[in-house]
Amino acid sequence: MSENLRLAVVNWRDPWHPSAGGAERYAWELARRFAGEGTRVHYVTSRAPGQKRRERVEDVEFVRLGGRFTVYPLVLLWMLGFRLRRRRFDAIVDCQNGIPFFTPWVMPRRVPVFCVIHHVHDAQFGLYFPGWLAWVGQVLEGPVSRWTYRRHAFVVVSPSTQRAVRERLGWTGPTHVVPNGTVVAEPEGAVTEPAGGPDLVCVTRLVPHKRLPLLLDLAGDLAETHPGVKLHIIGDGPEAGALAAEIRSRGLEKVVIAHGYVPENVKSALVARADLHLSTSQGRAGASASSRPPRSASRPSRTTWTACATPSATGPPDGSSARATTRPTSSGAPSRTWANARSVIASPRNVRGGRQSSTGRAPPR
Repeated sequence: MSENLRLAVVNWRDPWHPSAGGAERYAWELARRFAGEGTRVHYVTSRAPGQKRRERVEDVEFVRLGGRFTVYPLVLLWMLGFRLRRRRFDAIVDCQNGIPFFTPWVMPRRVPVFCVIHHVHDAQFGLYFPGWLAWVGQVLEGPVSRWTYRRHAFVVVSPSTQRAVRERLGWTGPTHVVPNGTVVAEPEGAVTEPAGGPDLVCVTRLVPHKRLPLLLDLAGDLAETHPGVKLHIIGDGPEAGALAAEIRSRGLEKVVIAHGYVPENVKSALVARADLHLSTSQGRAGASASSRPPRSASRPSRTTWTACATPSATGPPDGSSARATTRPTSSGAPSRTWANARSVIASPRNVRGGRQSSTGRAPPR
């Protein structure tokens, strides 16, 4: 992109939405960097209570329309109106958070559209919607998206997501891997409380498909053999109250620390010192970004990367060339996760050396 070009970034939420997560950070980083190079960028999204309908931030023009579901038709109507006023976009970044915005329906065929996919949702629809509506979501994510974007390209955040869109969505068109990346805050001196022995961390939104009870299962199991273990859960969301209640009911107040939202330097410090990063998300792809230790740490992270119930992201401890690998999902995945975690924690070389993945194999370079 260059000066005099106009780009639309269409995403379900913006970074300041109360339910914003990594997808919003990804879209915002794209938008602000293109704007910094002189491109005219419109970030079209939903509007949370109290947010302005229009706002300009770092040369990015925000247009906020509708709520959780109404944002989809309202964005299409806004873009159609934009076109009918004889204005044009040179490219569209259409972010799929479960379902995309189907912007090719209202844009001229000559305008390139890049559909960004962080992970395939399919089974996740059943966690939030009744069966018939979950089926509708799966059809929109699969066959309808495949037809709508057939003349365009998918952008995915990891090789595991690339495999998922081909194997589970049946996508046969062009796919570009654009990994997550962001500026990480300096972690030194941000955390005063002592680390656990071992110290575990999970950075996540507190929502149902993150399967937070699995984390508590692991914490309770490990506490029996490792009395000094600490599990830090960093993040906020609608499941925060249920998580706090479950921690109390299991008697894990001295083992599990639910930090909620923390400043970036605190998050970086907790991640940098962790012995093991955990992810129990039902999303089976694109997990590498959530488990990368901060590059800005002045010393190498001693982390051993992710022991996941579904995806496993492995990479060197300095995050210099992280790559994602995926293990097939099965009913035995959680038990394998706990076994992986125990083997990592039990081996001083694994924990302190930071050169082994949670499966005991050397990480790829």
